[in-house]
Amino acid sequence: MSTKLDQLSSWLKERKITEVECLISDLTGIARGKISPTNKFLDEKGMRLPESVLLQTVTGDYVEDDIYYDLLDEADIDMFCRPDENAVFMVPWAIEPTAMVIHDTFDKQGNPIELSPRNILKNVLKLYADKGWKPIVAPEMEFYLTKRNSDPDFPLEAPMGRSGRPEVGRQSFSIDAANEFDPLFEDVYDWCEFQGLDLDTLIHEDGPAQMEINFRHGEALHLADQITVFKRTMREAALKHDVAATFMAKPITDQPGSAMHIHQSVVDIKTGKNLFSNADGSMSQLFLNHIGGLQKYIPELLPLFAPNVNSFRRFLPDTSAPVNVEWGEENRTVGLRVPEAGPQNRRVENRLAGADANPYLVLAASLLCGYMGMVGDVKPSAPVKGRGYERRNLRLPITIEHALERMEACKDAEKYLGEKFMRGYVAVKRAEHENYKRVISSWEREFLLLSV
Repeated sequence: MSTKLDQLSSWLKERKITEVECLISDLTGIARGKISPTNKFLDEKGMRLPESVLLQTVTGDYVEDDIYYDLLDEADIDMFCRPDENAVFMVPWAIEPTAMVIHDTFDKQGNPIELSPRNILKNVLKLYADKGWKPIVAPEMEFYLTKRNSDPDFPLEAPMGRSGRPEVGRQSFSIDAANEFDPLFEDVYDWCEFQGLDLDTLIHEDGPAQMEINFRHGEALHLADQITVFKRTMREAALKHDVAATFMAKPITDQPGSAMHIHQSVVDIKTGKNLFSNADGSMSQLFLNHIGGLQKYIPELLPLFAPNVNSFRRFLPDTSAPVNVEWGEENRTVGLRVPEAGPQNRRVENRLAGADANPYLVLAASLLCGYMGMVGDVKPSAPVKGRGYERRNLRLPITIEHALERMEACKDAEKYLGEKFMRGYVAVKRAEHENYKRVISSWEREFLLLSV
């Protein structure tokens, strides 16, 4: 540990870093932590945070007392957060030289905190490692650029581009529409290169000022860290250019939602061979089992893929998003697409996760579903030929309440994720939904106020 900290110390001193943002991810994916002068950071070799931040909702509230005190120490004790020297990034928008360092969380005895999203992903990756396997993932992040909006009751609008006009209509894959925001994305690419993020391509998606950034394939933990950093970076770059960037799953009525597509495969650690292909290049049984696991368990763990009430608006009819866990080759109308690729690059693209999902938890969930299929010899359904939107046999829960009930009852996943995490996550999402149900919407005021 001391050698690793020495390396981190040298890295900070070489770049003349004066401040360090020490952060962890909560269950929502919000970066929580402390900002410390570099000298103090190096002296303390980490930070302490109340463990209760891991049961905090997106609104800043907490779960009910009986669950809170059943899962956490009644004294509201601290957890110990240690820096990961492999998760250190510059903060290019800061005035002074600043770095952000992602931390892992432990209890007083040195045991990993069971509610920590990063620890959950590390646990799933260990399941693979114990089998001699390593997952490879390549995430794709969709998001919208919008006008700055200070009134939550006012619908979001497309921002002005370089032409001085807001985008209208559908401009999927339009180069000119993407170029409307060239100055912003030049900053994004410069900043991401400065941070060492493995960005690949920029695509204009279907919605007005809706974009997609693709990441190069790599190890799941490193890419979850990168997505966490990228979302902060994208928001900061947007603010610099007087617009907003949102990763809400469905931010604009009657426009496509924003997804986090996850390409995933599994290789043999020793040989590097893709386990999804046989020697003759055909699909392996492990590949089919992996798809079978995704089909069986995604509906059981859907709150990890669709964590908010807004997430389920992506799954409404005629929204251009897949609404089932059917699979097919080169088929974007199903939830699980197998892109055309050579045997070493064979993979499945999970198209069901929302852009609002916690990157650690959604990668953990997607890989765990596939793992349970592989070790449980789960057989997939027949692949879909043609349009799959209307297939009804393998549909998803349609409300977050129903999804949370199914997750709560999934004992197969609880065996791997742990009872404490399962109870804590469901409790946080239920607390958020109770908060949501207390808000009177503009729809109710518009159609019920003077009519009933």
